[in-house]
Amino acid sequence: MRESIDKETFIHLVDLAAFELSTEEADYLLREMNKQINIIKEMAAVPIDEEILLTTHGITYTPEISPGIRPDECQPSDKAANILQQVPQSRDGYMIVPETPHTELE
Repeated sequence: MRESIDKETFIHLVDLAAFELSTEEADYLLREMNKQINIIKEMAAVPIDEEILLTTHGITYTPEISPGIRPDECQPSDKAANILQQVPQSRDGYMIVPETPHTELE
């Protein structure tokens, strides 16, 4: 793994992504990306026993311990009236949402 992203590589990546960054934004983003690389290197250096299975989270969900599928139940809230008082427009207990303009892409 590289030690850090150099300025030349960073500028090339910014050009590829077609970002428009000010000098301050570019400097900040480069610093933050390099901080993330250092954090990843630190995490990679943590010794892990080879007997520990890799998981995407802290609990391995096997079929025996997986929670069952919850039933889809309506649970009315006592906060609905308070929420509806905060929206610009409502009718019959529903929020009125303005239509989103649609534009065809070429």
